[in-house]
Amino acid sequence: MTEPDDPDEGFDLVMDPKVQESIGRSLKAHYDDIVNAPVPDKFLVLLAQLEATEQRVSGVSRDESQ
Repeated sequence: MTEPDDPDEGFDLVMDPKVQESIGRSLKAHYDDIVNAPVPDKFLVLLAQLEATEQRVSGVSRDESQ
């Protein structure tokens, strides 16, 4: 009889529900912090510049197509 390549083959790993719940709460807390963090001013400026550029380009495209 040969030994399997994977020593864990045939075994189901089960995480303690309390540990899983703790990890879930921690991940949710980190996610909530990120979602609720203010957007940096520099990023808002870059977004405004991008939007202005897109409006200029789309305005030029519409004028050229007429």
